[in-house]
Amino acid sequence: MRALIQRVSEAAVRVDGAVIGQIGQGLLILVCAMEGDDATTSAALAAKVSKLRIFADDAGKMNRSLVDTGGAALIVSQFTLAADTSRGNRPGFSAATAPEQGRLLYEAFVADMADLGIPTAIGSFGADMAVSLVNDGPVTIWMEL
Repeated sequence: MRALIQRVSEAAVRVDGAVIGQIGQGLLILVCAMEGDDATTSAALAAKVSKLRIFADDAGKMNRSLVDTGGAALIVSQFTLAADTSRGNRPGFSAATAPEQGRLLYEAFVADMADLGIPTAIGSFGADMAVSLVNDGPVTIWMEL
């Protein structure tokens, strides 16, 4: 699975102008299931993200995790993270898993994060979404398992 993780002071996702998911301090996680991913991959990604030490401690060093801070996660599916731009100017997305499997793995990732005690909000799989955020830092991290 691939994830683009952004530390945020707030983030929201809208569908047709209506807010369907929203958080305060925490992480906006854009996630894409790739060919060959399974439930084990989802659980491993959730464990890694939840323990990623990218929040400031009392000394101002990035030394605290989402679990440590009690922050939330806004999790949005984004198959375009599978983009292959190596040939031409039009990205290919064939490395992403099929939509049905992608939905299952997205839902598994959301459940895995919740099972770790992370308050979660979500986007709408496959929908045309508008995502807004205030990137804190900015801190943006690419992760692939």
